[in-house]
Amino acid sequence: MPDILIIDDEKAIRKTLTEILSFEGYQIEEASDGEEGLKKFGQKNFDVVLCDIKMPKIDGIEFLEKAKTINADTPIIMISGHGNIDTAVDAVKKGAFDYISKPPDLNRLLITLRNATDKQQLATETKVLKRKVNKTIEMVGESAGIEKIKHTIEKVAPTDARVLITGENGVGKELVARWIHEKSNRNNGPLVEVNCAAIPSELIESELFGHEKGSFTSAIKQRIGKFEQANGGTLFLDEIGDMSLSAQAKVLRALQEGKITRVGADKDISVDVRVIAATNKDLLKEVDDKNFRLDLYHRLGVIIIHVPALRERKDDVPLLVNHFAKQIAMEYGQPAKEVEKGAHELLKQNNWGGNIRELRNVVERLIIMSGKKITEDDVKNYV
Repeated sequence: MPDILIIDDEKAIRKTLTEILSFEGYQIEEASDGEEGLKKFGQKNFDVVLCDIKMPKIDGIEFLEKAKTINADTPIIMISGHGNIDTAVDAVKKGAFDYISKPPDLNRLLITLRNATDKQQLATETKVLKRKVNKTIEMVGESAGIEKIKHTIEKVAPTDARVLITGENGVGKELVARWIHEKSNRNNGPLVEVNCAAIPSELIESELFGHEKGSFTSAIKQRIGKFEQANGGTLFLDEIGDMSLSAQAKVLRALQEGKITRVGADKDISVDVRVIAATNKDLLKEVDDKNFRLDLYHRLGVIIIHVPALRERKDDVPLLVNHFAKQIAMEYGQPAKEVEKGAHELLKQNNWGGNIRELRNVVERLIIMSGKKITEDDVKNYV
């Protein structure tokens, strides 16, 4: 149910509007003047605000101006019994969604509220979509390690060279792969991801190369594999160190010849795919242990990009915290919370065994549990 904040110094008006809108299914909060209204507006994300113009302490126009600096997307409907055309025009110029005279016409009020809530929903959805679209091109950090990665990507992305990305779990290897794809000449083609560790060894070949109907017991229909799905684009093989040796042999052939064969088929299929691989393992050690093919390692590692652990670039922690705080607030449809300097310093001291993934989870927890700001005490209590 949409949340509405009603700000009016006349108790009778507030009571009447609350009764009407509650009956229509809205959740209502009230404020008796602009100052109280501004305080409540800063504490909660409302879908719409109904605000009187003539009020003590802070009038409606001043509230409007200050509220827009807190959350510019929340529709604010001005209501007044003392207004004129000039007042209405001034309010709209300063960002009001609409202007309604007192006593408000019920039908017009309900239609205006419905339009305002629709606008708010569209604004939130647009932000989420923009975040999803832009997510692949965000690499936050100014440390030497991250600058080196950015520089390498700029050089290697426009080529078709295969890239092997190494690093611990949670450091952002997938993000590097996405960056390479987005900046490549294949960015209009698909980026197909395969988590080799999540697929049972007996199914990995079918997943990668596809299979023909009847090729094994559960093959009830033909399946197109990931190599074919990625044709003309990029195939990202995550955790390739967990791939079975038999599948490695077929991947090697695909890289050498640009051809694959579906399980249970005789015909070769040509594929035009750029392969990016990632692993949290030491593949040369896996080669020594006979778990990984040396020839495949050399095929995959034309360019090797190592992503450092977060504990090795702690100066990036404040940048990442601010980035995640804005991102998460946008997801929740809330104003971004300021992170105090003391909180940043405490977060930098953490070891971050789970790397970027752990940091993002911690920031999300702090966003949920903290007040208007994320303080040093919040970090002590919730990290």
